[in-house]
Amino acid sequence: MPRLRPLDPDTAPAASARLLGEIIHQHGDAGTMVRTMAHSPALLQGYLELSRAMKRAAVPRPLGEKISPALQEWIACELCLAAHTAAARAVGLSGTDIALAREGTATDAREAALITYAVRVLTEPDSLRDTDLAELRGHGWSDRVLADVIGLVALNQLTGSFNLVAGLNPAEPSSGAA
Repeated sequence: MPRLRPLDPDTAPAASARLLGEIIHQHGDAGTMVRTMAHSPALLQGYLELSRAMKRAAVPRPLGEKISPALQEWIACELCLAAHTAAARAVGLSGTDIALAREGTATDAREAALITYAVRVLTEPDSLRDTDLAELRGHGWSDRVLADVIGLVALNQLTGSFNLVAGLNPAEPSSGAA
């Protein structure tokens, strides 16, 4: 049972109503998570801007869809896990790829290193040392990718935490979630 209720443009604060109206006009629906975020115009705008910005990340989309389930396993957001599992399938990841991602790894050592880095950014960022970043660079990851991963972690933390506190789960419509 949701603890925060989704809003429609006619019941949302004015700034959120404008954003919801734009999303509904473009996509036909805003989704439960986005409609629930509408309680806070600042949060909704920040989420939408960060989400759009991360679409321009240097991390390839299939790899991003491996990183997100690894993070959501730690955050424990079932709605985000469901959304990212569907997105992973949509970009062609296999069931094995998805299962390994949820375990925080991958068959490719280079990708596994980046997934591990993402999980550490989430769970213990103060443990990362110069040697850790040098090892990632040794795998061919640029500083831009390392920075973009921090953005992916922040986006996953935001959506996962929001959904958990709001009481949103996969039984709810997942359009627009995570």
